[in-house]
Order: sequence, then structure tokens, then C-alpha cells
Amino acid sequence: MTHIATKRPSYLFAALGLWLAAALSPAIAETHPGQDQLVSEVAKETGKNPRTLNALLDGAKKQQSILDAISRPAEGKAWKDYRPIFITDKRINDGIAFYREHRDLVERIGRQYGVAPEYIVAIVGVETFYGRNTGKYKVLDALVTLGLYYPPRATFFREQLKVLLSLPDTQLGGPLDTLTGSYAGAQGWGQFMPSSIRDFGVDQDGDGHIDLHDSLPDILGSVANYFAKHGWVTGAPVVARAQPDAAARPISVKDSKPQWPLEQLMAWGYAPLQAMDPGLPSSLQTLEGPNGSEYWFTFQNFYVITRYNRSPLYALAVHQLAQAIAAGVHEQEASR
Repeated sequence: MTHIATKRPSYLFAALGLWLAAALSPAIAETHPGQDQLVSEVAKETGKNPRTLNALLDGAKKQQSILDAISRPAEGKAWKDYRPIFITDKRINDGIAFYREHRDLVERIGRQYGVAPEYIVAIVGVETFYGRNTGKYKVLDALVTLGLYYPPRATFFREQLKVLLSLPDTQLGGPLDTLTGSYAGAQGWGQFMPSSIRDFGVDQDGDGHIDLHDSLPDILGSVANYFAKHGWVTGAPVVARAQPDAAARPISVKDSKPQWPLEQLMAWGYAPLQAMDPGLPSSLQTLEGPNGSEYWFTFQNFYVITRYNRSPLYALAVHQLAQAIAAGVHEQEASR
């Protein structure tokens, strides 16, 4: 019997060649460390196209200036040096002008959320000088840099990057790769991080989008909602000056959360300089002022401001700016 050799179809050899080439060639390198895993998580949780997500991340750049900036935050200063940054005649006067120009909107939002309107204005005053300085960095660059190249806080910033990539278009305020903000990736007049946009941003103007860059109702409404959701108490105090006696007990606190009734701090040697409810939940901050140590009773609303920025210096600056704005508005109206 004659044996006839069987001829293999040429396409089988071609397919085998392609398989071998793929198996032996190195995998395509990810642009940023951890990018593949991040994209996989976002795609799985949101259904977004991995190719689109990779294209966004491929276009982001690590920025050394961001790594430099996060290593020297203003909150590392003493109160005597920090306060003059934010409590200036111009910031106060511009805040008064902003309040008066947008009074109906600011006060309507304040009533809706139960938050004193001067504090809503003071937040955008401290954060971005009433919208003038919202940040020059691409938000995507900032969060890629800090989330994938900054080990000390990579967990936090990677999560913010993940949230940013997961947000629907209605919460972005524009194409994701065009958004700009601070070196930390905060956006808009109120400098919201992605998780804050997701959790506290509101569509105050009812147009179907949350726009923290160009919609003043959304901007102010989101700040007020942030305070309300974190427990702002309508009409309650924020801080009060305290005067220690010679035998006052030294007090150190880890954060600004109220820990004792005011009467307990009074019993430990700290007297309020104004009449106050002795049962108010309170804490105490000792700050380095221009004339020596300053002692401040702090209350629930002070703690709420520190949910926006954990620094007690920040919270006190917001409070003092708010008080100056409210006083200026009242004074101008009284003189009319």
C-alpha cells in the first residue's frame, strides 16, 4: 500500500506562529506602576471599557512638582504664620463683596442646609479666593502621581484616582482628561476630592449635572451639603477663646472632635471669656499666636470644618474669615 503524506493547511502553521510569537514576546508594559490592576478593578466595578481607561491613564504624567508640593503643606506652619495667609483685608473685603452680590443665593442655600451662609462663603474664600485660584494641575496627573508614585499616602490617593475614573459624566463637569485642580487633585471653587464629589456634590441648579467649576449654585450647595452631612449644628458656636489659670492642666488632643463638656475643661483651669452653656461638648486647641500661646475651646461645628481639612489651623482661619465677612456685611448695611 502506498502511503500518501497528509498536507497540513497553511493557516494552521500561521496560527501556531502567531501563538508562539505572543507567548515568547514580552507583555506590553503598563505606563504607570499598578495601572493594569487599577484598570481591571474600575472596569469590573463600573463596566467601563478598559481600553478607554488605559488611554486616559497612558496620557497622564508623573509630575515631580506635585511630589515637591505635598512635602511642604501650609498646615505645617505655626498659627502666627498661617493666619496671615488667609485673613487679609483683600480676602475679607472680597468676601463681603461676594456675599452681597450673591446674597439671595447664599442665604437661600444656607437656610436649605441649615448652615450659616458666611461659612459657605469663607470656604470658597480660603480654598480658591472665591474661584480665582482653582489650581493649574491636571487632576488626572495629580492623582496618578500621588496614587501610584507617592508611597506615604498612596492608599488614599489611589482610591481617589479610582473614584475619579469611576465617576459618571454627569459628575465630572467636563472631559476627565481636561479637568484641572490642586496638586492634590481637588477640583472646583470648593476644592472637592473625587470621593467628595461622589458623596456630597449636589446638582443645585437642577440641570442634570454637578458642575463645581462653573455653576455657582452647585458650588455653594455642595459646600453646604458637605457641612450638613458631617453634622453641622444650626446656630451653634464654632470656637471661643479660653483663658487658663496658673494651675491649668495641660491638655493634648489628637483631633478636634469634642471630648468633654465645657464644664470639665473649666474645672481643669480654663475659663471662657464669654458666657457659654457649660454642658456644650467641647475640646481645646492650643496654638502659637503672635503674642504667645492662644487657647481655644472648640465645638461640634469646628470639628465639622476639620472634616473638610483636618488641620485646626484651617478650621480657625475659615471661622475667622467667616466672622469678618459677616461683620463687614452687617456694618455696610447698617451704614446705608
